[in-house]
Amino acid sequence: MATPIQDNLVTKNKEYAWSFTDGHLALPPAKKYAVVTCMDARIDPALAYGINLGDAHVIRNAGASAKDALRSLVISEQLLGTEEILLIKHTGCGMLTFKNEDAAGIVRKNLGEEAAAELETFKGDFLPFPNLEGAVVEDVEFLKGSKLIPEKIKISGWVYEVETGKVRSVV
Repeated sequence: MATPIQDNLVTKNKEYAWSFTDGHLALPPAKKYAVVTCMDARIDPALAYGINLGDAHVIRNAGASAKDALRSLVISEQLLGTEEILLIKHTGCGMLTFKNEDAAGIVRKNLGEEAAAELETFKGDFLPFPNLEGAVVEDVEFLKGSKLIPEKIKISGWVYEVETGKVRSVV
């Protein structure tokens, strides 16, 4: 039996597919850039950042973490030709609200010791951060310092304000 979320997927996809005309778009992004942004449900990257279908790779994860996105960025740049990275974190991010110990404790309480042991898969690092702008700078420096991202790749760091819908440059 389908859930209401699954029913919505099927219904909305039928509506989308009925008028879909972009099946001809090439695999590599047309504008040769990638965006790393947060998975926060209040952010619509296409609308907020002016991304048309086929323009860019949009990589989303908790906190817009460059470390978490690195595998996808290497694929985007090495295999699909992107030449620029926009790293965009946001105000009011949940990653500002906890420490690794807090998240691990919740996992342990809710899911048990065996589940908590599996946190070692990512060394128990949920990649939280205490300072928004500092985290943007740190992630941009991480990417610029990575041997997996060539020096020719343009990298910039931004903050999206969920309260106003505006972006501002950090680095």
